[in-house]
Amino acid sequence: MRLEKCYVCSSTVYPGHGSMLVRNDATCVRFCRSKCRKNFTMRRNPRYMKWTKAARKAAGKEMVMDSTFELQRRRNRVMKYDRELMSTTLSAMKEIEKIRGRREKSFFKDRMKVKAKVDKRMALKDLAQDLEIAQPAVVRERKELREASKMRVSVQGMEQ
Repeated sequence: MRLEKCYVCSSTVYPGHGSMLVRNDATCVRFCRSKCRKNFTMRRNPRYMKWTKAARKAAGKEMVMDSTFELQRRRNRVMKYDRELMSTTLSAMKEIEKIRGRREKSFFKDRMKVKAKVDKRMALKDLAQDLEIAQPAVVRERKELREASKMRVSVQGMEQ
């Protein structure tokens, strides 16, 4: 069973799903759904469509391909078994997992810092717009009484 990648959004296309476009030069382009096919035929760049993986990577919202991922790639050449090579490879793989974990944690921490700054700004905006919510009920009642008395005085001035 071969799992393909969508040309536009980079999602997985399972066998029997999606569609495929074959060009005159025999290049095959696979799509996971009609939305991707239509955007491709409209010649839209996946980096500028917010819902694609390419756009998320370009915006820094998704971890970009790490150099440590290359070791997981399948190699089609046959290698002779060497016990020492196998042990060093396994130890290197453990080190790589540690390094990748540290990078993912730092990436997540940086993303959360940005998100916290945005949330703090939004909270300050809301607080500036609705100061009455932050004030105690007694202060609000006094304020409403003052405004009501001002309205009465202005209405009485108009009547005279």
